[in-house]
Amino acid sequence: MAKQSQSFFLEEWLKSISIINNNKNSSAQSSSSSSAQAIIQAWANLRDSIQHQSFDARHFQALKILVSSQAALHVADPQAKLLVSILSSQTLSLPHESYPLFFRLLYIWVRKSRQISSVLDSAIDALLHVFSSRSHLEKNSIFFSEGILLLGAFSFQNSASDKSKILCLELLCNLLEEEHRILFFSDEIASLTLAGAGYALSSSVNVRFKKILDILLNIWGREGGPVGISQGLMLLHLVEWAVSNSLNLRSLEKIDLTRELLENVEKTHSSFAVVMFSAGVLRSINRSGSSGFMHVKKSAEDRIETIASDLVLSRTNSFDFNIYQVLLLRFIALALARSGSVSYKPSLLVSLALALVTEVFPLQRIYNKILKFPEENWAAVLDEIKDHQSSFIFKDAGAITGVFCNQYASADEDSRSTVENIIWDYCRDVYLWHRQARLMLAGRGDMVMSEIEKIAESAFLMVVVFALGVTKQRLLNQETQLQTSVRILISFSCMEYFRRMRLAEYMDTIRAVIVSVQENESACVAFVESIPSYKDLINNDGSSILPKSEHLWSVDEVQTARIIFYMRVIPTCVDRLPTSVFKKVVAPTMFLYTGHPKGKVARYAHSVFVAFISSGKDPCPEEIIELKEQLVFYYIQRSLEGYPEITPFEGMASGVIALVRHLPAGSPSIFYCIQCLVEKASSMCSTVSVDDSDLWKNWEGELESSKKILDLLLRLLALVDIQVLPSLMKSLAQLMVQLPQNGQNMLLNQLYQQIAESDDVIRKPALVSWVQSLSYLCTQGTRDKKIPKLVGETSFASSTSIDGINARL
Repeated sequence: MAKQSQSFFLEEWLKSISIINNNKNSSAQSSSSSSAQAIIQAWANLRDSIQHQSFDARHFQALKILVSSQAALHVADPQAKLLVSILSSQTLSLPHESYPLFFRLLYIWVRKSRQISSVLDSAIDALLHVFSSRSHLEKNSIFFSEGILLLGAFSFQNSASDKSKILCLELLCNLLEEEHRILFFSDEIASLTLAGAGYALSSSVNVRFKKILDILLNIWGREGGPVGISQGLMLLHLVEWAVSNSLNLRSLEKIDLTRELLENVEKTHSSFAVVMFSAGVLRSINRSGSSGFMHVKKSAEDRIETIASDLVLSRTNSFDFNIYQVLLLRFIALALARSGSVSYKPSLLVSLALALVTEVFPLQRIYNKILKFPEENWAAVLDEIKDHQSSFIFKDAGAITGVFCNQYASADEDSRSTVENIIWDYCRDVYLWHRQARLMLAGRGDMVMSEIEKIAESAFLMVVVFALGVTKQRLLNQETQLQTSVRILISFSCMEYFRRMRLAEYMDTIRAVIVSVQENESACVAFVESIPSYKDLINNDGSSILPKSEHLWSVDEVQTARIIFYMRVIPTCVDRLPTSVFKKVVAPTMFLYTGHPKGKVARYAHSVFVAFISSGKDPCPEEIIELKEQLVFYYIQRSLEGYPEITPFEGMASGVIALVRHLPAGSPSIFYCIQCLVEKASSMCSTVSVDDSDLWKNWEGELESSKKILDLLLRLLALVDIQVLPSLMKSLAQLMVQLPQNGQNMLLNQLYQQIAESDDVIRKPALVSWVQSLSYLCTQGTRDKKIPKLVGETSFASSTSIDGINARL
């Protein structure tokens, strides 16, 4: 129940929680608050009206001044008597527009002051007299809504006589039935009408309690009756307010009438209204903390379940709903989100799942419009997306997801499987459709795409929270553990593009499912085989709208995000993957993405290569060794052809170090790798002028990339096995003696330091002897380079010199 300060004016409280973009800093009548002097003068003008038995524009303006100061205005009994006198006067001719203002001032008096019974009863008589002659008045919604609000407030006052209360309730019921077509055409008017009904439901007189509820449930859906989500939420919260009053006062008769109405819903009652009415009852009981009304709570839950069950059974598939069903699905989702604790019901669980994927996060509906509508209609789609983002059902997405997960935790196996399939299929569909939408909107509809992704990011959060709940239930069961883990990983891969923040729930879920997958070969294979094929990656087969020729795999960010997810997970389970699966499924994708223009993406591909090369137990099966050596040849070619423009050095270096450490001693692949690195470094150095001594001295600028390869080769001196070491030393020497003197000196100094710090007693003697010989050869080479060169000679040592160096090495 709302706090008393909030329910001071019930209609304001209803609007504050039920109308989007309601300005909470001002009342409905906007209180710019006139000065105290203006308020005093306004009352004086009204007294002047009764004294002179006339009512003109000056007096009407006085009413407007007083109403505009509603927030600060206090109406005491003397002022109320004055208002009643004017309303009751037979000689004054009041304009139609003045009646709602009189009603509002009397309402302020009733809600803010203590009333004398005689004054209150005379005010009620005056109001009843006005309505008895309403045939002479112009019918308008403000008149009737303000009148119903005042009638309800009168019936709620303890100081009024029971006879007067009954008369007010009778008239209120008649007005609701007869004038409902003009009482709900706007949320502002509806809030006044429903607040009046709420006061009436909380009256100490019970004679019309059931009648009022019956009218509210009947008029919903009629022509001119209440419509829309906001008015449905008003109904929910006014029922909450009224039932909470009954619970607090232990009004057992009203509670029994409420339960009776829940258990005996008539065919004329609107399903929309019944859902919100039941939710209001649930919310009030849950918030009361009392356990004495569980029978009423059960009746409310059963009523919502019945409506939800009929809705679920009426659909032909998950996304086939008519307008009526769509609105009802939204009502059910919001009702459950605001009800508090709700017992598990299968139809409620499925309804919530359907609401989440079709109404809370209606991405498929948006994608369909984007892909099918011409570009000139995208502005309308953008407006629709923004409207949805400001809607109640989207803003309550977290609460709806919470109720959904709570229902899932108590569900049976069949129901769990049903909603899991709905959510996992939704993830797959979002991935496929978002890829096409991004490619189509690129450069033309960036604003539309930005707004779509706001919804998709929230959908990702829903999927993460649900998946965490699934792990807590499914991973305890050995029969469902592996399949569930794989499906969660696949679904996460589809939604990876929308992960824009670090989430503890996300990491907890990943850790939980990976532990299951990485220990089971069939689970690893199932996960890896879900990777899009190489053909799908480089071609756009997802939509006939986009020509294949327009698709460039490296700019498809949605697809790239998904592949990154796989490349983060695969290293954790690569030991369990059969060689054939890695070769057929993983290797093509890995090599494709080592050539991705974004270094971060390419590094993930290199990490997969490192994981595979490092995998296997000793002794490693021969077929795995054979595949590793085969892959090295293509890996080093692919890496070096893109270096330094594309291939990130750190990724390539990690791959090279992994292969020299984990391939068998003396492997031809290692020799080939070293040869390629030396050739690449030599080729890159040959493009730099030998005359720029400062450049060669510092190895910066143009030489920075080649220096990284040389550093890697020097590092390999301490890593390669003894069988490969002589070849590496020879290749390095051949490369270094061809460099300018400044370049040689820096590398020799680096070699001296590296060997001096080495504690490898086996290879250190050989390296010391080698570097001394290398230093001598460099000195000799420098002297030779001082001899004038013939025209046409290169800046490096001639082939004759190289042959001599080879002989001495």
